[in-house]
Amino acid sequence: MHRFEISDLITAVDPHTGHRLPVRRDEVIRRLRANGDEHAAKIVAGLPAGQDGVLDPQAVDRLLVSVHTELQRLSEELRIGERLLHLLDPLFSAIRATGAESGPYRLVDVGCGLGYLIRWLAATNALGPDVELVGVDLDAALVGEAEQLARAEGLDCRFVHGNAFDLPQAATVYVSTGVLHHFRGPALAEFFQAQAASPAQAFCHFDIAATRLAPIGAWIFHRARMRHPLGRHDGVVSAERAHSDETLLSAAAAPGIRPLLYEPRGAANPFCTTLRPIIGVRPHLEAPLRRAMGRSARRLVGPEHLAEAAR
Repeated sequence: MHRFEISDLITAVDPHTGHRLPVRRDEVIRRLRANGDEHAAKIVAGLPAGQDGVLDPQAVDRLLVSVHTELQRLSEELRIGERLLHLLDPLFSAIRATGAESGPYRLVDVGCGLGYLIRWLAATNALGPDVELVGVDLDAALVGEAEQLARAEGLDCRFVHGNAFDLPQAATVYVSTGVLHHFRGPALAEFFQAQAASPAQAFCHFDIAATRLAPIGAWIFHRARMRHPLGRHDGVVSAERAHSDETLLSAAAAPGIRPLLYEPRGAANPFCTTLRPIIGVRPHLEAPLRRAMGRSARRLVGPEHLAEAAR
């Protein structure tokens, strides 16, 4: 039985309209207890609610912004910007070289939270002036905070409250960090299928590597660095819910997409590996991407590699 992350249960949004829906505290507690997570139920029981039992939306927003602010420190320490750029730079080079799409290009960060990645890319101008940077999230409070931070920092990027796959202008490349493990069962394949069905040329999604050490490492880090019990709880559960390499490659194998893992399980040091990307490209982009990556391309593997390794 998969455990729940508290942050997934204390907010609810209509995926079509983006309107916030009320969440009853006792219902969240009931779900957590039914799942055997009494510790999480106690955390939720301590959150403020109105007389109708609905969780106070402003209090929830403040809590989530606080937790995401602490998560931003993790992104900084893990050098998420540099790690993603290591793949995005050759990816956009391949797109430009093949003429698969004429600029300007558009990078869309799915579930951007406080927009750390988009703001880092904007501050460094690492992808060049022909790449528009857009962060999208279903949580209005997080998007509002990301917009304020970008304005304060004088950055050329924008943030949108809504569904990343319903934007008026489609992405050239979709990215995300720490989002994939939130999709369970058929929803994971549907996430990749939505990108395959769009005009996008590629995607690059970083998520927690499903290693035996991941939950232990998450527990140590979050106990040491996260202030609120919710952040500590969800950090460990995130690691426990990480998808295997096989699950990711299978789900990402949508029509018109060539799925590739970078540094698959067994090819990386489990003591050092925290996040791992899965990449998807239109088939004609794989060869130019490998050329642009140079020696690093040896660390890209497709589903057939894992099938051979399993024999």
